[in-house]
Amino acid sequence: MDEAVARSLENYIIVDIGANLTNKKFSKDLEHVVARARDAGVQKIMVTGTSVQGSKDALRLARLYAGTLYCTAGVHPHEAKSWTEDSYSTLKEVANSVECVAIGECGLDFNRNFSEPAVQMAVFEKQVGLACDVKKPLFLHERDAHDELVGVLNKFGHRLPAGVVHCFTGSVAQLATYLDMGFYIGLTGYLWKDKTTEGLRHMLETGLLPLERLLVETDAPFMFPNTRASKVPSHVRDRLTPRALSYLQRYCSFQRNEPCSLPATVEMIAAFLNKSPEDVALATTFNALKLFGLST
Repeated sequence: MDEAVARSLENYIIVDIGANLTNKKFSKDLEHVVARARDAGVQKIMVTGTSVQGSKDALRLARLYAGTLYCTAGVHPHEAKSWTEDSYSTLKEVANSVECVAIGECGLDFNRNFSEPAVQMAVFEKQVGLACDVKKPLFLHERDAHDELVGVLNKFGHRLPAGVVHCFTGSVAQLATYLDMGFYIGLTGYLWKDKTTEGLRHMLETGLLPLERLLVETDAPFMFPNTRASKVPSHVRDRLTPRALSYLQRYCSFQRNEPCSLPATVEMIAAFLNKSPEDVALATTFNALKLFGLST
């Protein structure tokens, strides 16, 4: 490994735009999880709100770890059926807090339909309206519902705020639509398993997904980046540094991914882009600061 690359990793400054730190898997050692993230170079983490109560819990964590953790306020499409007449006002109260930097995780998921599609559509539209009202960006979730999600967003016209399509795994055509709409694209450790002809790797290698619109996230405790898998090309695996792998392999697993794994994902992205990892870290951090207004 190049010594300059090894040294640069110690100076990574990365923003994890999506980690589910309110998940019960982090209930016993969150302080250590946050400390490990910072040691690995992940200096700021956005804690995802996926329900009304989860958004309140995310805000509580953001206040406990002020300057390191931030939060979002939203109801995940899986949880849309839990929406009540008080949900909007409660979410708005969270959203108006300085620690809250986005509305979501909100959107549509017609893959599993844990909530009925019609209910998902109604609750999603309410949350896009909330983002317009409080003038904060959207943190979007979409699975097998691209056209329907775009249809809801287009209802808001020029009022629609900026945002990110989190954990993107869609097609080239869907990517082009989101980019044309001005959205950023969030990538996770899913990258290790994607090897379709026109999948994420292709989008990065061909420049279809430009660095200036890219954000990185762990979606912890999910989306563990299995860098040891045979699906990871050798030229990518060879560019993963011992320091990044040490955090990934020592502290993370399929059962519980952590934000400290993010440098490994950044290095994979850099390999596919044929850029240096420090350039990817710098650009994605700048993008996160710009989109979400995170304090420096």
